[in-house]
Amino acid sequence: MKNLNTKKRIANLGILLLLTLSICLVSCVNMIMEKPSFVIREIILSPSSFTEANLLIGLDVQNPNRFDLTLKSFEYVIFLDNEEIGTGRLDKEILVPSSSTTQVQVSVVAKFKDLGGSLKTIITGHDLPYRIEGKASVKTIFGSRDFPFSKDGRINMKIF
Repeated sequence: MKNLNTKKRIANLGILLLLTLSICLVSCVNMIMEKPSFVIREIILSPSSFTEANLLIGLDVQNPNRFDLTLKSFEYVIFLDNEEIGTGRLDKEILVPSSSTTQVQVSVVAKFKDLGGSLKTIITGHDLPYRIEGKASVKTIFGSRDFPFSKDGRINMKIF
């Protein structure tokens, strides 16, 4: 009887140790994993009607980690010349290999009235300030994590 209680205690101790180790590994993900970054490579404006245009946005997703990341979902808001022009969501999983950049295309439907003063800059071919912000859900071998992000820069848009 005493031998049976000892075995149960050892089994419970083992389970407790595994649970503690699992919790430590999941909480260490923040220290192990660096945030991926998102940079707009190109924006192609394609009028779809008299009032709306499709914006095809080429993104570079940069993975600075030594292990692969899977981009599970990606929600974003696009600003041109400090004006919000549209939002979008990508639900398709995308593998981003370790220490590399993967190109992704997302789209936004924008109303010409939302483009405001940016439309003149687009037509004249000058660089336009942009900002992309949102949330990315990333899966790794260490677990999953949501990353808020914000990136700004300047870009010359193409019209098709």
